[in-house]
This record gives sequence, structure tokens and C-alpha cells, in this order.
Amino acid sequence: MDNVAVVRRFYEEMCNKRRNDIAGDLFTDEHLMHDPQVPVRVGPGGMAAVVSTYQDGVDGRWIIEEIFDAGDRVVVRWTGMGKHVGIMNGIPPTGNDVSVDAISIHRMEDGKIAETWEVWDTLGFLQQIGVMPAA
Repeated sequence: MDNVAVVRRFYEEMCNKRRNDIAGDLFTDEHLMHDPQVPVRVGPGGMAAVVSTYQDGVDGRWIIEEIFDAGDRVVVRWTGMGKHVGIMNGIPPTGNDVSVDAISIHRMEDGKIAETWEVWDTLGFLQQIGVMPAA
């Protein structure tokens, strides 16, 4: 499977189809996630745990806007959407709809994702669930 297909499978199958059981097929045992907003344990289990937080907390779904191969990197511009239906970082559910833009860079190694760097609109998310005032 090519690198783009592996990353696409992460968003479409693991995230959207709630197939967290395939994390070991997609991520190396030493996978590192670099996201200052989201602490993640090393490895596939850490990714499954963090993804389930958004699957459950905002009934999340991920839409790939753009995806491209850059050698041993796959870059994805994506939108995360859902409804705030569960506790998120101690914030009780508001029922508010949310939509955030993000960019992720996945470093590939032997057909799996070995490292991920991610930036997403955290402020916009907090404004949409009413924790921060809108600008």
C-alpha cells in the first residue's frame, strides 16, 4: 500500500468508521504525535486513544480537503466536524456544532506512519463550544 493510501485509511477507516482496532496496521510502535494542544502516548494505542476522544466528545468526522505525497511525508489539509456531545477536557457537552481546519504532516516509515505533526484551529474550537468569546 502506498503512503497516501495508508494515511487516507487513517482518516477514512480509523477515524470516520470508528475502526480504532486498525491503529497497529497504520502506526509504528514508536509513533510520535507532535501537537501542543493534545498530549498523546507513544505508539498506535496513543493514537487510538486520542482519536476516540474526538469520536466520542464531538461525534467527530474528518474530511480530507487535500492530500499529497512529499517523499517520506504525506501532507493532509483536513476539516474536523461534529457536535459537542461529550466531555472534552473537562468541558461538559454543549450540543454545539463544531468545524475546525487543520494541517497534518505524517512521516512514513516502512509503510506505516512513524511521526505526525499537527496544527489545528484550537481557538476556533473553543469559541464554537462557548469556552472562549468569539472575536
